[in-house]
Amino acid sequence: MGLNIDYIDGQTPLNEEEQDGLLIPSITTREELDEFEQLNIEKAIQWTFGKKWKAEQLFTEKFVKDLHKRMYGEVWKWAGAFRESEKNIGIKSYLIPTELKMLLDDALFWVQNDTYSPNELAIRFKHRLVSIHCFSNGNGRHSRLMADLIMEKLFNATFFSWGSTNLVKATDTRTAYIKAVKMADKQDLQPLIDFAKS
Repeated sequence: MGLNIDYIDGQTPLNEEEQDGLLIPSITTREELDEFEQLNIEKAIQWTFGKKWKAEQLFTEKFVKDLHKRMYGEVWKWAGAFRESEKNIGIKSYLIPTELKMLLDDALFWVQNDTYSPNELAIRFKHRLVSIHCFSNGNGRHSRLMADLIMEKLFNATFFSWGSTNLVKATDTRTAYIKAVKMADKQDLQPLIDFAKS
């Protein structure tokens, strides 16, 4: 296959079988892949416009998978399916359904009991979701959109700005984002909350 991807810090490499899931054979570079994925993601965001979801609908395995499929389904045949391979980050693949169920149950409890502020709840959910790393690729963008939907649909707040730039490219803003994610890995969520709002 002709796909040639240069990975940057924090990106999950695809194995050969996952690369074979590319639905657009004319894509050969990271730039082309990013462009097609972004177009697909924009369609997924448009799909969310005007929709009303309750916590009981957002915090389900079905919604998590459906959103990923809408974000990447025109580019990757494995979009919306839990990964079956092991990655440089994330939990063992066989644990994904169990760990995700625990996160979804926790998130529902947090909403029902006002456990955290809206910002902290959304970022806490995003961080745990990306730590599980449910999918072969696109976990960062997927988890950020989930956080945005939590803010908009559950708290009638605006989307996060996420540094107001494209976090897929190697920039100083992406470096700051990865640093904030690593701080959250050490149980300090505030830098990631601050970054999301920047």
